[in-house]
Amino acid sequence: MTFLMKSMLSNQVKNLGLGGGGEENKEESTPSDPAAAAGMTREEYEEYQKQVVEEKMERDAAFAQKKAERACLRVHLREKYRLPKSELDENQIQMAGDDVGLPEDLQKMVAEDQVEEEDKDSILGQLQNIQNMDMDAIKEKAQATFTEMKQAAEQKCSVM
Repeated sequence: MTFLMKSMLSNQVKNLGLGGGGEENKEESTPSDPAAAAGMTREEYEEYQKQVVEEKMERDAAFAQKKAERACLRVHLREKYRLPKSELDENQIQMAGDDVGLPEDLQKMVAEDQVEEEDKDSILGQLQNIQNMDMDAIKEKAQATFTEMKQAAEQKCSVM
């Protein structure tokens, strides 16, 4: 019973801040030096911090490079489809430096697209498109155009 009363009263006194000095001792016992808190010497802790900073810089540089590559791809697509340019993409490319280009996979895809477009634009590509056309529709359209021209000429010319 006395134990119960003593623990209850001592807890209440500590909460009031009157004579309960146990908490102050706990705060003083924690080291203020982060190296000691991590269980390292000062030199080890400094080396660790340098490594952390270097890794962060490498990650940031890789991220900026990827952003610039994506921006380069967007610029390429905007040029291809004649869309308006974006200042944000150009700024990202400039921030990454001059060594920005499309990744190899995307370069292969772009090269394949260019080859396909060149094939379509060539004479052979046009000949292949002619094979796929509906010749009857073309004949009907040509005959309709010819009759329209003939009627227009008859109306304008008194000899015909």
